Amino acid sequence: MVSITWLGHASFKIEHDGFVVLVDPWMGNPKYPENMKEFEKIDAILVTHGHFDHVGDTAELAKKYRSKVVCIFEISQFLSGKGVPEGQLVGMNKGGTVEIGNGFSVTMVNAIHSSGLPGENGIVAGGEAAGFVIHTPDGHHIYHGGDTDVFYDMKLISDLHQPDIALLPIGGHFTMDPREAAYALNNLLHTVKKVIPMHYGTFPILAGTPEELKASLSRDVEVVTMSPGETINA
Repeated sequence: MVSITWLGHASFKIEHDGFVVLVDPWMGNPKYPENMKEFEKIDAILVTHGHFDHVGDTAELAKKYRSKVVCIFEISQFLSGKGVPEGQLVGMNKGGTVEIGNGFSVTMVNAIHSSGLPGENGIVAGGEAAGFVIHTPDGHHIYHGGDTDVFYDMKLISDLHQPDIALLPIGGHFTMDPREAAYALNNLLHTVKKVIPMHYGTFPILAGTPEELKASLSRDVEVVTMSPGETINA
């Protein structure tokens, strides 16, 4: 059975049979649970795009735990410059699928957002923003949307990869808000049965709420409202 732990903002731990995957690990986020800053192991880290609140602590964690890091190619080059060994980096691009171990594979999919990384003279290009569909050993397909607006080709993600669980941003301002996330679930992500809202409440400007999402849904999708540090079994 796969477990999903929300670590605040867009950070998640996904685990099955002792194999641990982190997505966008940012321990500096004000909602991050203090008792979850140490891990026994981290097998793989997925990075959706090149903003500080998503690349987060990836370099430090990857070096400490010798984790595989899956990300768009340009971010892999950035992390190499931060001292992450080349053998741990899996630079890829949208449409690609890679095996990450223990029956897990991940597919990189589109997202509508910007991406930038800190350079010597300011922000430099960080490739494009992406999302992931995480294919688990027990048959779940978990769609982490990354930071994104709603876009019509979410239907392609649903048609091709059959996600049954979605981790979707709802905060607004930098991403889609609850009404837009509900549109995606009502009209595009037709295979999703369960949604976990994310990227809301970290700062006041991320004002969308799960209650607003529920109010805008017109089909039967379970909205799982989690507290940072909480774990559910899928």
